[in-house]
Amino acid sequence: MTSFDKIERAATASREAVTTPGNHFAHELSETIKLALPMALTQLGQIAMMTTDLAFIGRLGNEAVAAAALAGTVYFVSFTFGMGLVSAVAPLAAQAFGARDPLLVRRSLRTGLWAALLISAPIMMFPLFGEQILLALGQAPAAAHLAQRYLFGLVWGVTPALWFLALRGFMGAVNRPEPALWITLAAIPANALLAYLLIYGEWGLPRLELLGAGLATAIVNFGTLLAGLWFATRRRPFREYHVLGHIWRIDRSLMRELFVIGAPISVAFLMEYGLFSAAALLMGLISTTALAAHQVALQITAILFMVPFGISMAATVRVGHAVGRNDASAVKRAGLVATGLGIALVAALTLAVIVSRFAIARLFFGTAESAEGATELTSTLLLVGATFFVADGVQSIVAGSLRGMNDTRVPLLFAAIGYWLIGFPTACWLGFRTEFGAVGVWIGLSCGTAVNAALLIWRFRLLANRLRSP
Repeated sequence: MTSFDKIERAATASREAVTTPGNHFAHELSETIKLALPMALTQLGQIAMMTTDLAFIGRLGNEAVAAAALAGTVYFVSFTFGMGLVSAVAPLAAQAFGARDPLLVRRSLRTGLWAALLISAPIMMFPLFGEQILLALGQAPAAAHLAQRYLFGLVWGVTPALWFLALRGFMGAVNRPEPALWITLAAIPANALLAYLLIYGEWGLPRLELLGAGLATAIVNFGTLLAGLWFATRRRPFREYHVLGHIWRIDRSLMRELFVIGAPISVAFLMEYGLFSAAALLMGLISTTALAAHQVALQITAILFMVPFGISMAATVRVGHAVGRNDASAVKRAGLVATGLGIALVAALTLAVIVSRFAIARLFFGTAESAEGATELTSTLLLVGATFFVADGVQSIVAGSLRGMNDTRVPLLFAAIGYWLIGFPTACWLGFRTEFGAVGVWIGLSCGTAVNAALLIWRFRLLANRLRSP
């Protein structure tokens, strides 16, 4: 028996275990949780590293924190293009795995690695010229200069970060997302130690401050990549795919498909990110207190979002497996189970946030009388955000299910409609033409996100109903 025969047997093992129709949903739920849990924890690990960096930078002063925020904006906008493209590895590899085609699994990863390398050069141009970009946008010269110091360190980690994302997509597609979690958990203390040493110049190293923070992140990105490659080439079941075999070959047809799938994902991510950036600008026009409350509420949203985002990644894989084996009923079931699981978990987390909203606000602003206004507004935004949290989770999961079917262009149109045709105008009108103010901006965000979620659900049902099992 060849190694590829073993892979094909592994590809069908999970569904052969389901012997009766009554077990289908329970089995699907179990498989989705097995995939989603390590994926969500990996994302939370990424947030933990970012939070550690921010805590160290905070000791350098408010100017350093502001500069890091500006640098993060420039970096994220550019990195998102590559992130969207590389995320297409997961559905392509998952469909190949479901179709019992290990050669196509390897080709999907190889194409993702090449795409990441090719897109890295233009992506790196934005951070390398970050100071000029920020000055053109009207930022203060001192802040722009400090931000550039941070970007000079961050930029060297672009390529390894994208390659690691491709490896994560491959690992998840073959039902083994755990190594990415183990690597991320090991990276958290490593990143904290490196950041501390390079920012403050301990153990005889030079004090590099923001440059050191960026370099620490870049070095950790290289480390996670090397660890990911070790798992992919040395450990079962990954090594059976010989992922680096014929690595020099560029698969032009699959590269075009990856760009067709991945480019709309990138633009959709930017649309969502752009909406929240625009909302921050609106809050700044209302008051400083409104902006501060918005940032805290948004940080809580980002943490909560990691749960449905992990389920979204699992939905992409599960739907991709079903598409690969042309199992229409399994496609519907995978999407339904993932969405139901996401709604249940996000609703429970949202309830916890509502109950503890005042404590959350005081955690950020303290109990001083001068912070009472910001605390009150933050708790109100968290209460209003209850509907937004659930809608945002649903849209993320259903979008992941659609990615498993290679459907990304229509969801991009829906993002434009939901976020910018409905969400942003509603936020502007309620924020400035009514008495709602900052609360109205969040109502607008909720409305736009809910519309996007509803359109995505309609799209998934439409496409799933068109499928026919053999």
